[in-house]
Amino acid sequence: MMIPSPALALLLTALVTLTGLSCASDPHARSHARKHLTGDPLVDGKEAIENGPERDRVLWQYRTGLTALRLGQTNLATRYLEDAITRISSIYGKDAEARKARGYFTAEAKKTFIGEPYERALAYWYRGILYWMAGEPDNARACFRSGQIMDSDTEDKSYSGDYVLLDYLDGYITTRLKGDGSDAMQRAQKVSRMWKPPTFSPKANVLVFVDYGPGPRKYATGEYDEQLRFRGGLSPVVSARLKVAGQTGQAVPYDDLFFQATTRGGRAMDHVLGNKAVFKRTTDTVGNAAILGGAVVGTASRRQEGQIAGLALVGAGIISKVLAGSTTPEADIRTWDNLPLYISFVAFELAPGPQVLTVEFLNGKEEAVPSLTRTLRFTVPADGPDTVLYVSDKSPATQTL
Repeated sequence: MMIPSPALALLLTALVTLTGLSCASDPHARSHARKHLTGDPLVDGKEAIENGPERDRVLWQYRTGLTALRLGQTNLATRYLEDAITRISSIYGKDAEARKARGYFTAEAKKTFIGEPYERALAYWYRGILYWMAGEPDNARACFRSGQIMDSDTEDKSYSGDYVLLDYLDGYITTRLKGDGSDAMQRAQKVSRMWKPPTFSPKANVLVFVDYGPGPRKYATGEYDEQLRFRGGLSPVVSARLKVAGQTGQAVPYDDLFFQATTRGGRAMDHVLGNKAVFKRTTDTVGNAAILGGAVVGTASRRQEGQIAGLALVGAGIISKVLAGSTTPEADIRTWDNLPLYISFVAFELAPGPQVLTVEFLNGKEEAVPSLTRTLRFTVPADGPDTVLYVSDKSPATQTL
């Protein structure tokens, strides 16, 4: 018997939908040639930025910019982080790929990467350090304020950013620029969890930014890998001791990035792409029921109308199954993977001339880890802007600035 035209049309629609969505999700449709990795993070990062998928460009700018900063290549770090910040400030809510990813049929990992709030906040943090190094504390302050905004709920106002150092340095710079930084200083004191930030040092002329430990990593859980979670929060290094010209400073962990990744306004949270997961589960269940029901109706009926109804149910079930199969609720687990766990800050007042700074990274027993000791040689100018230094447990063992 010839299949009735309404049912045939419905089945053809299902097949066309299946074919179209399968092609759209074909992982080979937009493949990118990969060159051989050299093992040099600057070379490989540059290759990924220039020739990799456009959706990953900001991710690689984050990673490579921070690597360049740790190697003392501040111009390169500035270029990559500045471009990343320009992109993230204009992409969110406007980028076509981001809009698609918020729909049901595009994977989160296919959207243009701008990072979770803690990643965006750290992009501004490092850009602020670079501005201060260049003698532009006012622009550094603007970056620290923007970083705090990245960590805030600007729509519902249900929480605000709670980075200690972003507020503290906002107030620090404001005071040094002859303004009133007391409000920002008070906010920093209020949100501090582990260590209170130090008393403002008006005569300090050498400012040292320190970070250490392995940053948070992302992973997915749930029936459809729709739940974005974080692992980490542990570090063999828990603080640092700085020695220069007979002075000692403690770079304690004022901000914990694992805490920032897993909380909003101090409240524990998990990222769940629940709408997509529910849609996938519902459409899959409906599809199974429709196909089974249609088969039963079509087989049991001896009349053409019953057979048409059965075929229609089968067709509807196929379409529902196709939609379920094409829904991609998987969480985006791309990670800015060379971030630290802790960030810190120490200020010194030093005499003009050559200086040697020794940084000892300490374990939980407050013992120096010998393999991680870092030495920076620099010169304090007699007149001029602050001397701003940055050191990480991932920096080279010695640097001359």
